[in-house]
Amino acid sequence: MTDYDLIVLGSGPGGYVTAIRASQLGLKTAVVEKEDLGGVCLNWGCIPTKALLKSAQVFEYLKQADDYGFQIQEYNPDFNAIIHRSRRVAGTMSKGVNFLMKKNKITVINGYGKILPNKKVEIIQNNKSQTVSASNIIIATGAHSREIPQLKQDGEKIIGYRHAMSLKQQPKSMIVVGSGAIGVEFAFFYSSLGTKVSLIEYLDRIVPVEDVDVSKQLAKSFSKKGMEIFTKSEVFDVKTTTHGVTAKVKTPKGEKEIKADVLLSAVGIKSNIENIGLEDVGIVVDNDKILVDDFYKTNIPGYYAIGDITKGPALAHVASAEGILCVEKIAGHHPEPLDYGNVPGCTYCLPEVASVGLTEQQAREKGFDLKIGKFPFSASGKAQSAGKSEGFVKVIFDAKYGEFLGCHMIGEGVTDLIAEAVIARKLETTGHEMLKAIHPHPTLSEAVMEAVADAYGEVIHL
Repeated sequence: MTDYDLIVLGSGPGGYVTAIRASQLGLKTAVVEKEDLGGVCLNWGCIPTKALLKSAQVFEYLKQADDYGFQIQEYNPDFNAIIHRSRRVAGTMSKGVNFLMKKNKITVINGYGKILPNKKVEIIQNNKSQTVSASNIIIATGAHSREIPQLKQDGEKIIGYRHAMSLKQQPKSMIVVGSGAIGVEFAFFYSSLGTKVSLIEYLDRIVPVEDVDVSKQLAKSFSKKGMEIFTKSEVFDVKTTTHGVTAKVKTPKGEKEIKADVLLSAVGIKSNIENIGLEDVGIVVDNDKILVDDFYKTNIPGYYAIGDITKGPALAHVASAEGILCVEKIAGHHPEPLDYGNVPGCTYCLPEVASVGLTEQQAREKGFDLKIGKFPFSASGKAQSAGKSEGFVKVIFDAKYGEFLGCHMIGEGVTDLIAEAVIARKLETTGHEMLKAIHPHPTLSEAVMEAVADAYGEVIHL
């Protein structure tokens, strides 16, 4: 006899969602968590960063109050209050997950979990240890900020994302190394509040996983806000003092020395797979990732892995989808493997960035004959009314069969709009079907329809 049908190691958006779905399917389930319920995403990632970014967005509106017919004489950001609100939002959401655990009769075991052979888990808390067993164990331990030798984090002058959202005072200047989602979101947040930001990217453009047109638009928007951007650049040496940091940077124009109060390292993440018992159990790891099949089985029967510790995209919604699929398979259902080609990506700076499917460059490299449509928000009545007209929607179709290959957006509210493209691609909707689906007016969603119309030579408002 085992203690549980399922033990989930980690309670992030992969772990807690997995546990709830398992409970719904009738599995006696436990979750092991060493910190707060909700994991990094809820406590130190997705949710509190969005709270910070909302404060920055409100401040942006205040700076543009004249454009909306308001005269506001004084407005100043209260940095500590902004940070406090972010932590409060995270705390509220964590309590919500705790409620969901109780509602679904899931046992929560606090402590550091380590898997053992024979489908057991040891949990250590306050120098005390207990061991529990289960028919199935799902590892969902997530990831943390990756450190590189020249950017060793000290938590004060060279920091990672955790410290970036809980600084005691706003820095006057900041160097952000890395322009993925984490880097550009914090670059926008601090720049909006008045911090002088230098954004450094090793590759030839910021947000390099996005479509080239999106990267160009975001760089233009950030430069307009006063941000200094360095691409094809590399930090090769950093010196810290009590007053700040000095970074030596190789740029296409030669070496440059940049000084700032603090440096944020946003050069990626590293899987949390150390010291959790993988070697003891014999689970195979390759290049910092646990190897799994289409239904997240490891090489050892009864052990599974989902989320950032596997080879899929390190995104909260991917971890949740993987966990649901995994437990449905365990429960005897017949789910289809996840389509990683239809996973949306969202970045919550302003303007927002959202995408799904192939970029134009990727589609051309695959040999497709393309129909491409683009509709700028400057031609959108809703965007103009909102005073947020920068950006565009870009759609990519296969000219031969009408397959919806990709969608790329930058602008106000596009992280909500992208779901339309995800569903359309899931249902194998063609461009003509999207074009004939009536979109409400005036809305930002019309930009999707108009971009499709542009691809097929039927655009009205351009």
